[in-house]
Amino acid sequence: MKTILLFPGQGAQYVGMGKVLSETYEPAKQILKKADEVLGFELSKIMQEGPEETLKSTDNTQPALYVCSCMAMELFKSKGISFDYVAGHSLGEYSAIYAAGGFSFEDGLRLVRVRGELMAQAGVLKPGAMAAVLKLSEEDLNAVLAESQDAGVVVAANFNSPGQIVISGSKEGVAKASELAKAKGAKRVVPLPVSGAFHSPLMEYALPGLKAAIEKTTFNDLKVPVIANVTAQPVSAGSELKDLLAKQLVSPVRWQYGMETAVSLGVERGIELGAGKVLAGLMSVINGNVKVYSAESEINLD
Repeated sequence: MKTILLFPGQGAQYVGMGKVLSETYEPAKQILKKADEVLGFELSKIMQEGPEETLKSTDNTQPALYVCSCMAMELFKSKGISFDYVAGHSLGEYSAIYAAGGFSFEDGLRLVRVRGELMAQAGVLKPGAMAAVLKLSEEDLNAVLAESQDAGVVVAANFNSPGQIVISGSKEGVAKASELAKAKGAKRVVPLPVSGAFHSPLMEYALPGLKAAIEKTTFNDLKVPVIANVTAQPVSAGSELKDLLAKQLVSPVRWQYGMETAVSLGVERGIELGAGKVLAGLMSVINGNVKVYSAESEINLD
């Protein structure tokens, strides 16, 4: 049975994340301690005690999710289960690359902290919005997006599952596209509580700084392939990962198509490592034959 490890992205965070792992499993506790040392502040306290507004700040959210996933990875490794592929949703792709041996825990943590800071700055300089469009075909949504460009920038940002596509862009562009999507037959359009227009051209401010940080980071070839967000295809070469992580910042997350690729490669089981069960929920819609377990809530992963 081929297994894929899945790592959640921004939106999965909550106050108290990683607390049970750190209290019951010594290697996870050591990962959390190391994170505080690398960053020079108590990320552990923000993760476990909040306040929620501090945790929700993008520059804190991204390292918190990365660290929580790495803590869960320590628990997973203790089970001795083999895995064949990894994948992570947006920020989660960094956790996936760490899990597959692409870079050290410390280097990955520094990278996601820089990414979070740059994206937070981009959100202030180029304010934007995001919204989830439910039950509208990709073809119809593309027509809506084309018709909305006169109001402002708006693009498809996340292809999450059949019937769930997230749009991102300027507040005006997203507002117009949201109204047109409803008129076109979308079941619902749900505004998302985010600090910027992620995976849209409004994030281009953050691109030079992220590229510079990526270039300073040592990347290894992966032990197992990552199903990349940008291409929805498996990648193992460290040199390719650098380019893909930079592109990912301003490109859509093709999650649905990546999971369909995984299934076509023979994946029958997934294990979600990190905060929450968001990706398990998406997989149930994408392909109900693939059972996804949560390392956070299901102790027996055998």
